[in-house]
Amino acid sequence: MYTKDGTSYFVVDSHVALWDGSPQNQANRYGKGFIECFYDYHRNLSPKEWLWPLDKFEKYSEADLIHDVFETGHVDRAIFQPAYLSDFYTTGFHQRERALALTREHADKLVLNDAWDPRDREAGLDRLEELAAVDGGLKGVKLYTAEWRGDSKGYKLTDEWSYRYLAKCEELGIRNIHIHKGPTVYPLNRDAFDVADVDDVASAFPNLNFVVEHVGLPRLEDFCWIATQEPNVYGGLAVAIPLMHTRPRYFAQIIGELLYWLDEDRILFGSDYAIWHPKWLVEQFVDFQIPEDMRSEYGELTTTVKRKILGLNAARLYDLQVPAELSLPAAEVVA
Repeated sequence: MYTKDGTSYFVVDSHVALWDGSPQNQANRYGKGFIECFYDYHRNLSPKEWLWPLDKFEKYSEADLIHDVFETGHVDRAIFQPAYLSDFYTTGFHQRERALALTREHADKLVLNDAWDPRDREAGLDRLEELAAVDGGLKGVKLYTAEWRGDSKGYKLTDEWSYRYLAKCEELGIRNIHIHKGPTVYPLNRDAFDVADVDDVASAFPNLNFVVEHVGLPRLEDFCWIATQEPNVYGGLAVAIPLMHTRPRYFAQIIGELLYWLDEDRILFGSDYAIWHPKWLVEQFVDFQIPEDMRSEYGELTTTVKRKILGLNAARLYDLQVPAELSLPAAEVVA
C-alpha cells in the first residue's frame, strides 16, 4: 500500500519475474544477449540510484524480490509472468520451481501464472491441464509469441494450435491471457510481437481477457484501435511506465491515448521487476500529471484513475480481495 496526501492506493504489480540469466544458465550467445538487452532497458530507463550491478541483475534471490516488491516497493499483491526461453537458457529463464515455492510461502502476496506454447501441440495441452490442477488452478498465462523454438522464430495467436490452447484455457477457467506485444528483445524478431493477431482472438473468445503487455509499443496506435472495439482487451503498462522518468511527455501521450481509446478500467500497472523497482514507479506515477498544454486533448490524471490503474483493475481481473478502506466508493466505480 502507498499513501500520499491522505489517499491510500492498493497496489497490484501485474508483471514480476523470478529469472536466472546468469552465465551458468546461458545455453548460448543468445541467452547472453537477451539478459544484456534487459539490462540495457534497466540502466537506460532507471534513475541512477536504482541501478543494479549486472551480476545481481542476472540472478537475484527470492529475498531480494520479497524485500524490493513488498517490503519497500509499496506492492500489496504481485503476479508472476513467466518466459521460459528454453532455447536460450539451460534450466529456463523463468525459474518455475523457485517461483512456485515462493508463491506457496507467500500465498497472501503472490499469484503464479504459467505459460504455454502452441508448438508443443498435444503434449502442451496435457501439461496445461496438469498446471491447472496445481494449488487450486491457474488464473492466467503469459505468452511470448516471438520465442524461438528450434527452427521456428515465433507463432501467431491465430494459428490453429493457438486456437486450441485458448479454447482449453476457456474450458479450464484460465481467463487472463497476458501477451508480450511490445519492444523487441535481442535476438527475438520484432514482427513476431505484432499486435494484429490480438484482434482476431479477442473477438473469437469474448470470455477471455487479453492483456497486451507493454501496450503494443512501438505499435501503440494499432493497439488502441484494436482495444477500442474489443472490450476484453486490456493494456499492461510494464516497459511503458518507466518512461515517466526519461520521456515524461512521451509517457503523457501514451497514457493519454490509452485513456482516450480504452477507459480507466482496462489499464494495469506492472513494474516488470526486476528490470525496474516498483517503489520509484509507484511514487512517480502518483505524482505524475499530464502537462498542462496537453490536457485540452487528454485531460487530467485523477486520483481515482490512478487508484484503478495501480491496483484495483488487476484486483478485479484476478478476484483479489481489496480491503474496504482501499476500495473506491460506489459512485466512483465505472460500470
